[in-house]
Amino acid sequence: MASSSDAFAPPPPAAPRAATAAAGVVLLLTLAAGLAGTAWAVATGQLDLLPAPVTREAFLDGRTTRGVADALGQAPPARIAADAERAAGWLLLRDLGPQVRQGCPGWLFLAEELMPHPDGETHARRRAEVVARLHQALQHRGIHLLVAVVPDKSRIAHDRLCGLRRAAAFDGRVQRWMETLRAAGVPAVDLAPALAALQQQGTDAFFRTDTHWNEDGAQRAAEAVARAVRAQGWQPAPPQSYEIVREPAAVRPGDLVRLAGIDRLPLRWQPQAETARAVRFDAVGAGTGGTATEDDLFGDAGLPRTALLGTSFSRNAGFAGFLAHALRTPVANFGRDGGNFSGGAAAYFAGPAWRQTPPRLIIWEIPERTLQRPVQDEAQQWEALATV
Repeated sequence: MASSSDAFAPPPPAAPRAATAAAGVVLLLTLAAGLAGTAWAVATGQLDLLPAPVTREAFLDGRTTRGVADALGQAPPARIAADAERAAGWLLLRDLGPQVRQGCPGWLFLAEELMPHPDGETHARRRAEVVARLHQALQHRGIHLLVAVVPDKSRIAHDRLCGLRRAAAFDGRVQRWMETLRAAGVPAVDLAPALAALQQQGTDAFFRTDTHWNEDGAQRAAEAVARAVRAQGWQPAPPQSYEIVREPAAVRPGDLVRLAGIDRLPLRWQPQAETARAVRFDAVGAGTGGTATEDDLFGDAGLPRTALLGTSFSRNAGFAGFLAHALRTPVANFGRDGGNFSGGAAAYFAGPAWRQTPPRLIIWEIPERTLQRPVQDEAQQWEALATV
């Protein structure tokens, strides 16, 4: 409640007309610059305001206007403003935006790994059903499937969280999901023990500023997958040995720095950069014993009979190469950046490689953090898997 002195206080003095006029001029100049920059981007073809065809249905349900709004968000003035906002948030407040969190100094984590999804167990069960149906369909064609679950970085590098809290509901979700798969007869391997053992030995399994495993983690994970394949009595073919060649160390930009929107800052202002030694896999000698048989689904015995499906984990740190080295056979890598749970698998089974040269062994790499995500965005992908 206002005091009596407040009630009779004189109104605040009006802003000087000159200051008001100056603010208005600055606002008009800013708007004009933004409009001019956007018009230039459209005129020069750098910005397409209508990336999708305009149909009556798209206009009426709002897809056209949403597309225009999304395109305007990519206009140069909007990007510059967004970059400036993210840079200021990091430099002044050490804020990395809604998708990235900082743990111990220099260690970044994906925010999604720390937050549970509503009805997560229900979504996970539906995904297990999708995998079980695919396994049955592949079995009928004489094709072996192995599911490999990639643990969250925040699970393995939990000692690098430094105050960040990981939801307790995540503690047993991989085990519960794998039990559901195994009850349906689906072979599966949890890569957490192998990566945790590496971490306990004092060697990080994940990059500090990236969501993915590093070369050491990728190699341990590949070896764990190879052990699981052999434990089921499967011997991949054709045989092929590889030599691992490690390149000189070089600075490696982390995807979490990019996701936080601060990758355009000078390196000295970003989270501490890290270096990595990229790996190369050189085939040693010629494969032997790869003679095709009547029931061979490949027309050429020298082609890979092992396919790797999954996400950007399959495309990072040489995982596919380490897998080929551990299995001693060529591996065809169909990992897909941004594939989440089923994007990579759906694209593979809808593509020509599956139709023309089906494999004998499929390894499906699935990140833990995708298991409990809402499923509504994956309906079309699951339809592709249902047609296998």
